[in-house]
Amino acid sequence: MIGLVQSALFTGLLAQADPGVDIGIGTADNLAGGAVGAFLTTLIVGAIMIAIIPEYTERMMGDVLEEPVGSFMYGVLALVGILIVAFVLVITIVGILVAIPLVLVAYLLWAIGAVIAYLAIADRLIGRGDGWLKPLLVAAGLNGVLTLTGIGGLIAFCIGAAGFGAVLKSILR
Repeated sequence: MIGLVQSALFTGLLAQADPGVDIGIGTADNLAGGAVGAFLTTLIVGAIMIAIIPEYTERMMGDVLEEPVGSFMYGVLALVGILIVAFVLVITIVGILVAIPLVLVAYLLWAIGAVIAYLAIADRLIGRGDGWLKPLLVAAGLNGVLTLTGIGGLIAFCIGAAGFGAVLKSILR
């Protein structure tokens, strides 16, 4: 038994030490790509929202800050529900025509909600005395940096879920 454990340990150490052993995890590339995508999504969607619907954005920012835990729970439960419904629709084959638009709308609402939540955090951190540019850049940077750090991706998910929940609550009221 000890020989088996030593053999497994040696194999694991060899896989870590030998650069010729590729275990197929490109975490640096994946994290960097995800971080750039998160940064650009927050920046572009945020700029559009601030330009087109600034009152709605401010109101939703207030909702996220007023009840972050409730919005988070609502967002997570709604996301789980949407994923289950989409999965069931895809299994039926015919439902794919409904599942694809459902997932696309959910993604768009998630992006809007995440931007709102990050803008709310950025507004709390630096304020909006000089306009929207600084909070928008801080929000996008915060999303990108959190996504880049790996474990920060979990925090980024939680922030996005809170914004998603606030947006869904406002739609379903």
